[in-house]
Amino acid sequence: MKFRPLHDRVVVRRVEEDTKTAGGIIIPDTAKEKPIQGEVVAVGPGARDETGKVTPLDVKPGDRVLFGKWSGTEVKIDGEDLVIMKESDIFGVLEGKASVKAAA
Repeated sequence: MKFRPLHDRVVVRRVEEDTKTAGGIIIPDTAKEKPIQGEVVAVGPGARDETGKVTPLDVKPGDRVLFGKWSGTEVKIDGEDLVIMKESDIFGVLEGKASVKAAA
């Protein structure tokens, strides 16, 4: 990918969730919600504070993050669907093999 986000922007690739429930019911594409988990692909250098000093971001490429359902701007770069958002739109970094489901 030849895209470098600026300031405190983060590029995230949505991670698709399971298409089958725990009971074995297959969820059709029309009933699926947008995933709220993603993998960080690229990060900007950081935000500037009042004095002009750059504050580095807390996330790094490869982190698995949790973000709001309607966060960011969806773009297509090199044929891949990505989301560009500010670091403040990210709720947190998932550690280990955690799986999170959105509440209705």
